[in-house]
Amino acid sequence: MGEVVNVLVAFAVIVFIFRWATSSNDTTERSAADTLGFRPKPVTQDMINTISNMFPDIPVDNVRYDLLRTGSVEMTTNKILERGFLDAPPPAYYALFPRETNPTPARAQPSAVTTKSIPKESLISRYHLEERIVTEKPVPEEMVGGKAIWEDSPEKREASLRERKAMMILAARQRMLSQQEKA
Repeated sequence: MGEVVNVLVAFAVIVFIFRWATSSNDTTERSAADTLGFRPKPVTQDMINTISNMFPDIPVDNVRYDLLRTGSVEMTTNKILERGFLDAPPPAYYALFPRETNPTPARAQPSAVTTKSIPKESLISRYHLEERIVTEKPVPEEMVGGKAIWEDSPEKREASLRERKAMMILAARQRMLSQQEKA
């Protein structure tokens, strides 16, 4: 019986010494997982910018905090779409990610490609309808939208869809031009 007690005491001393030797000397510094209460996922600035550009009214700190939790742009986007907001980060979050002194959000910083350098492409040029504008006849309203006839082959269905898109674009152009003439 006495030997069992000696073995248990020796085992406890060995465990205590092992834990003491492997623990960090600085106990004041806590890890991000201890501070936040969960293991943060890796988050890039591109992920934050993507969501901030889609939802400019959501604060950047809320976006970063949710991305740290989920690690996914899609999940954070779905949460915003379903709920309309993101939870505010707890005060411990600001110990790891202090607020910027400059209130300019990250999404407002200019990127390498600005919107001024990207030429705006019209629907007419995107769908190659330039030649149809020259010989433009009024598009009857009953041809725009409505139900399509189900075609036998995928190629015919694709051509039918392409033609319906073209009719809708041309009809929208006609309405826009008539509104501009009225004004």
